[in-house]
Amino acid sequence: MQVTIQPSSLSGTIVAPASKSSMQRACAAALVRKGKSIIHNPGISNDDKAALTVIQALGAKVEQRNNGNLEINSDGVYAVTDQVNNGESGLGIRMFAPIVALNEKEISINGEGSLLTRPMNFFDEIFPQLGITISSNNGRLPLKVKGPLQPRNITIDGSLSSQFLTGLLLAYAALNASDVTISVTNLKSKPYVDLTLKVMKDFGLKVPENKQYEQFFFAATAHEPSTANIEYTVESDWSGGAFLLVAAAISGNTVVKGLDVNSTQADKAVMKALIACGADMCVDNNEIAFGKATALKPFSFDATDCPDLFPPLAVLAAYCEGTTVIRGVLRLAHKESDRGLTIQEELGKMGLQVELKADEMHIHGGNGLKGANTHSRHDHRIAMMCAIAALKAQGETVIEEAQAVAKSYPNFYGHIQSLGAIVSLNNKETIHE
Repeated sequence: MQVTIQPSSLSGTIVAPASKSSMQRACAAALVRKGKSIIHNPGISNDDKAALTVIQALGAKVEQRNNGNLEINSDGVYAVTDQVNNGESGLGIRMFAPIVALNEKEISINGEGSLLTRPMNFFDEIFPQLGITISSNNGRLPLKVKGPLQPRNITIDGSLSSQFLTGLLLAYAALNASDVTISVTNLKSKPYVDLTLKVMKDFGLKVPENKQYEQFFFAATAHEPSTANIEYTVESDWSGGAFLLVAAAISGNTVVKGLDVNSTQADKAVMKALIACGADMCVDNNEIAFGKATALKPFSFDATDCPDLFPPLAVLAAYCEGTTVIRGVLRLAHKESDRGLTIQEELGKMGLQVELKADEMHIHGGNGLKGANTHSRHDHRIAMMCAIAALKAQGETVIEEAQAVAKSYPNFYGHIQSLGAIVSLNNKETIHE
């Protein structure tokens, strides 16, 4: 799909989309607990749909209610098939693999798109320590695992992602693990671990003691999981919402609703960058209102724990007067694309100078952007980045393979269009409202 965006002025009010980080964790928690779970504000992204497919393959029954809520019934993790597919979800593959391994029979775990090229060798290293038989495609998908997982004291490397830790925590909780510790070195994205622990608590699962993010200790105390119905509301998404906030900051006169300023989501940190650059905004009861766009100043930001913010922050920096430095580039190599290079190249087409210096990205803003032919690289966040960069560029911008947004935010183009963005599809597909 090809999308064309003209220079536009935004105004109005928009509600941020549901968080796929919250939604996918809720799906996993609803599976491993026994009983009925009602999910309010469920996500509709491709990653969310993949999570629902996985939990159904692992025995959960999912029903869409007329009011839009999801009802999930589970008797625990009992696979009804010998294979699961996580789509293109990095969180899904890392989180669900330990949960899949709770089964005694061999199950094949696969994915699609860029997920097929991402390194998965940490499974080969850790799973045998937990009594799991595993084979992989030289450290990549597909995996074949045969459990059942045995909760034991282990140490894992958290430098690549915290998502594998999320899966282990949920699997240990499913087994009501006692007197056992998961130790972690070099843990990144700590706020996402906080989100996992909060979801576990919300679903009545056994929650380990967090010892300075270095050890997660499951005590020997008895824990009786609640069999009462659980109702959980999926948070609005700070990751997708960050693109709306940056678009509002550079355009002005826009209100973004639904983002919980007390959320544990890592990408809430976008607010620090918006404050640092001098955006005219006011926060009131989960509404973030932007006044008239004014001159923005360059900022310094550490995105090590929130690498998904690089694309929207790169656009924000483009419209700041001077050089912005964002740290954490080394976290970007194994995303849907090599995002550091992709940001440099795609925004470079629009006239922005972006330098990559070891773990830092230096963005030389303030000279304006020009419309260009860009490509999503099949990366949802790059597609959204190009779209918001286009709003104040000179001339039209074309985004190739623009449908990549469906991975996390399928109605993104419809949302910015509702705020006044001039968006057109160069084929017969429909913009989702």
